[in-house]
Amino acid sequence: MERREEQQTKNVFVKTVRYLKKNGVKKCAYKIYRKLFRLEKIGYERYRRETMVTAKELEAQRQETFPYMPLISIVVPLYRTPERYLRAMMDSLVAQSYTNWELCLADGSGEESSLEEIVASYPGRLPIHYRRLEKNEGIAGNTNAALAMASGDFVGLLDHDDTLTPDALYQVVRALNEQEDADLIYSDEDKMDGEGKHFREPHFKPDFNPDLLRTVNYICHFTVVRRALLEKTGGFCSGFDGAQDYDFILRCVEQARKVVHVPRVLYHWRCHENSTSSNPESKRYAFEAGKRAILAHYERVGLKAEVFDGVSPGIYHSRFAVEGEPLVSILIPNKDHSEDLRKCLRSILDRSDYRNFEILVIENNSTEKETFSYYRELEQEEKVRVITWDRPFNYSAINNFGAAQAKGEYLLLLNNDTEMINPECIREMLGYCAREDVGIVGAKLFFGDDTIQHAGIIIGIGGVAGHAFAGQPGSDYGYMSRAWCTQDYSAVTGACMMVKRRVYEEVGGLDEKLAVAFNDVDFCLRVRERGYLVVYDSEALLYHYESKSRGQEDSPEKIRRFHQEMALCMERWAGILEKGDPYYNPNLTLEWQDFSCRSRAEAKKARMDREEVEKAVKRL
Repeated sequence: MERREEQQTKNVFVKTVRYLKKNGVKKCAYKIYRKLFRLEKIGYERYRRETMVTAKELEAQRQETFPYMPLISIVVPLYRTPERYLRAMMDSLVAQSYTNWELCLADGSGEESSLEEIVASYPGRLPIHYRRLEKNEGIAGNTNAALAMASGDFVGLLDHDDTLTPDALYQVVRALNEQEDADLIYSDEDKMDGEGKHFREPHFKPDFNPDLLRTVNYICHFTVVRRALLEKTGGFCSGFDGAQDYDFILRCVEQARKVVHVPRVLYHWRCHENSTSSNPESKRYAFEAGKRAILAHYERVGLKAEVFDGVSPGIYHSRFAVEGEPLVSILIPNKDHSEDLRKCLRSILDRSDYRNFEILVIENNSTEKETFSYYRELEQEEKVRVITWDRPFNYSAINNFGAAQAKGEYLLLLNNDTEMINPECIREMLGYCAREDVGIVGAKLFFGDDTIQHAGIIIGIGGVAGHAFAGQPGSDYGYMSRAWCTQDYSAVTGACMMVKRRVYEEVGGLDEKLAVAFNDVDFCLRVRERGYLVVYDSEALLYHYESKSRGQEDSPEKIRRFHQEMALCMERWAGILEKGDPYYNPNLTLEWQDFSCRSRAEAKKARMDREEVEKAVKRL
């Protein structure tokens, strides 16, 4: 028996060592961490059971009095609405725990409509206003007719066949009391079947994300707008029917003092055969209208861009115009691995359709003859310079050294084990980086087997930060298509990162205390502190044959250094680690990188003292 237990222990040890060598200490530590705490992925049905508002909570909400209790007008355009859907929608209003609301219904169904009788069947004391329109004025016109009946300080937008959760208005008013300057509030949402019994596809959204909004109308439902802002923007435009809400939201966020996200599912979007949620191709005209809405938005805010169809209907990609041909300095640290470097350089020199660049290869402690032979070849390349950093490896210091010798207005930090895929890669990134509100732009990176290596970085995953969708097939859209949506993130990887030179200097470059780990994350967060956006450009594509040059963090010295740098980052960014990444969502897991739901067990562990978690990880 003892011999069998010894063999089992040995087998576990061997497997752990193999996993450590293959994946590095960080992934290994957190795999053991998940095993110890028995953390597991859960589906949305279980998540709903664990998080649904209870009858006791609703009763407490009904008794609560806020300092500010505004009237909220719920506006609904009706058009031949099936009776059961209309009643379900109205019943969801009647069930609200916050009671200072009114319902404004504009019916464009025509004279034969029987919807008025259904509305009249509800108790007369309910604040329901109904108007039969002379004719169907389209989605925008019918909605404007409903808006004309509204008298509330805020207006909520609800489709005629959808429903709200019973705490929806309570959560909105709670947010308004916490953030008095909020002009637009939106929530998470999910989809329900035609019977309203089964729920799926929860959309757990990030906080306000302007570049994601320009890619897809992720705000969508449930949206509540301050009446003063609505009057300023002028309501809905019939020229954008099918995407009238997208156009409306874009106009609102342009002038809103603050856009606030409530990270709870407050809206159920009904799926049936004619809805865009169930069959996107059923309303192709809506997606063309969406493209026009984005172009109109760019014209209003003074941005020059082209808008293209994205990976699926309703998703778009913008390519911003670059004024002139500013010089881009590409900084590539290198130690040996001359063939990897050759592949990297040739992909830029031979493929890039943007030609005003210089490449600085920063030599650091190479020993192989082939490396220096290749350097001599590079002397013939007009756009390439080899400079030498002869001190011990320090990724931050090497790039700071390269930046000091670069001549470009923009810096592109690039690993030597990358390969550019599409010719427009540099031009794509430059278009975003040239915007005044953007400081950093990152790319989409693939492993050699075409799985995703990087599609943005999420703060908190794995303890400090982790790559979104890492390891998933490169063709996968990812959660809510976000792997293929250009958007703002808290950080992007330094393996391919473009930054304005003046922004790089403004924040003092990379922190040389972070020699290997988390220097890119720290740099991005410091840039964000200065008010700049960090953009993940889903159409700038490269391969990244990760860590070939330096190997895994598996020696005692490397492991010690990794822990030190991890501790420094956790201490420096304790605020965002505790509060949560604004470009993620507190309902999503921090244990995996696939945007799956966060379980109650994980949430409980998240409440543990952060110092204890950090110590546990270090012990592992």
